[in-house]
Amino acid sequence: MKSSFAILLFLLHIIISSVCAAEFEASFKNAEIGEFINTVSKNLNKTIILDPSVKGHISIRSHEMLDDQQYYQFFLSVLDVYGFAVLDMNNGVLKVVPSKNARSGVIPLSKDGEVHAGDELITRVLPLKYVTAKELAPLLRQLNDAAAGSVVHYDPSNMLIMTGRSAVIDELIAIVKSVDISDDHSLDKLQLENASATQIAALLNSLQSGGRSGNNPSAKAVSDSRTNALLISGERSARKAMISTALELDKKEIRRGNARVIYLKHAKAENLLDVLTGINSGTESQAGKDAAVPAISVMKDVVVKADKHTNSLVINAPPEVLVELEQVIQQLDIERAQVLVEAIIVEVQDADGLALGVQWSHSRNGGIHFPDSGASLPGWLPGGIGENIASTSGLTAGFYHGNWQGLFTALQSNTESNILATPSIVTLDNMEAEFTVGQDVPVLTGSQTTTGDNVYQTVSRRSIGIKLKVKPQISQGSAVVMEIEQEVSSLSEAANKDNLGPTFNTRTVRNAVQVVSGNTVVVGGLLDNNGSRNTDSVPFLGKLPLVGALFRYQSDKTSKRNLMLFIRPTIIRSQNDYADSTALQRNKFGDALVPSAAAKSIERDYNQILGANPSYPVLEETRRLITDFYQANAK
Repeated sequence: MKSSFAILLFLLHIIISSVCAAEFEASFKNAEIGEFINTVSKNLNKTIILDPSVKGHISIRSHEMLDDQQYYQFFLSVLDVYGFAVLDMNNGVLKVVPSKNARSGVIPLSKDGEVHAGDELITRVLPLKYVTAKELAPLLRQLNDAAAGSVVHYDPSNMLIMTGRSAVIDELIAIVKSVDISDDHSLDKLQLENASATQIAALLNSLQSGGRSGNNPSAKAVSDSRTNALLISGERSARKAMISTALELDKKEIRRGNARVIYLKHAKAENLLDVLTGINSGTESQAGKDAAVPAISVMKDVVVKADKHTNSLVINAPPEVLVELEQVIQQLDIERAQVLVEAIIVEVQDADGLALGVQWSHSRNGGIHFPDSGASLPGWLPGGIGENIASTSGLTAGFYHGNWQGLFTALQSNTESNILATPSIVTLDNMEAEFTVGQDVPVLTGSQTTTGDNVYQTVSRRSIGIKLKVKPQISQGSAVVMEIEQEVSSLSEAANKDNLGPTFNTRTVRNAVQVVSGNTVVVGGLLDNNGSRNTDSVPFLGKLPLVGALFRYQSDKTSKRNLMLFIRPTIIRSQNDYADSTALQRNKFGDALVPSAAAKSIERDYNQILGANPSYPVLEETRRLITDFYQANAK
């Protein structure tokens, strides 16, 4: 029972399949074309309308049976061979017209991805990205069907509108895709002979950016000032148009002298004249003898004149040379940055001395005399006390009895000095500046006695004080390279012995450093601790215990000095920076005039002027050294 039911289902499937998969015979012999179309209309169950001009006979022989799709494609191909086209009206109705009239009919618009019969008429809209539709359309027209096909380009959107048989349109689309590819990597070089590459590049790019719309191709021009050439990249058509424009602009002008007056904003005309003179090795320069006559530079076909009264340059040169000179002047006439250089000198000095001595004398048999004590027994006899008491320091005591005299001297000295100087100066980049604060001290250089016992002395003057000479050079970024020459000099308080003149204390630093703007660095330093002992005594007697002190003179001296030199550069690039630096210096100056400020310690003054940050190890070490110095002297 089950096997009979299965056989029945199998037979039913075969019958249904044969009914659904209908096949048609495609053989016609000398049949009228109207009858042929009627036969196809019945077999495919389609309504077909014939144009009155559709007439003729056809003969076709096929040995295979065709299904629905094959039969419809057979129908389209036969009509195409005999010069007719089929228009699908999108409502189940087909129109058969001569191929030459098909383009004027309503042809369905096909979208990307839709499948059509090979000879079916369709229309495709294809936008282009890299190739211009105007240039590609003539080529596609030659490949399209001459009777029923057409290719139209639409420039504003850079697209193609193609009409034709589906198989032909598919081939054309494949050709377009293979051609419409990016060629931005392509590069053309154009050597200019007359015009300036920089100016032409700017003009071409301006025209390109102003004329672009929609999908129009683009290109870009870059100038090579070294070779005066243009490098043009972009789409082929745009590059071609840009090259054509550049060649038109690069035409040689009629040679004539061009005069131009260029007013300088920052640089000095005389200085730029020297630079422009050095551009050409064949330059002959001459300067007017009168200060009111501006300097003149004469080159080949070029005359450059500097007028210092208006700070301008007058140039007469051929156009191509004039353009080059203008570019050079524009790059040189820039606002130069300035540098505020602050130098800080911190010096703490302490000196202690102790001198003790005893001198003896006998009016007939000599005595003991120590010249370093500053006093002698003959001057301290009763007749000379008044004359010599002003020449000694410290304690002086003596006695005399008969022919014996004795003199005791004692002197203790202590000298402390603190120096905190902060010279500062502002100068232009790469311009040497000098700052000096001090006085001229007279120094005896010679003495001679003239006729009549008159003493004639020659005196010269020496400058002492604080001198700062610096030449900053701003590197890339915020670093400053400085050539520094700094000197601090003063008169020593030591006695002027033997009338040889005063003693000068001099501290000098000459070096070059590189500092980041706003940072403080030590450019020099000195930690000095000196001790000395001088003993004058009578041989053998001066070494006796207890009583030996009565036969000797002894002086002890100790001195300590801590000297540190700092530099802090600050780059001033704008007027706002200049105003801020001026206000800061003005505030520091005002604080220094407050009476209570004089009572502050050197460390506090140091931190206030420097604006020291405790995170700086160098500054922290300096404060520690100063503190240790005071503690050591207090013991």
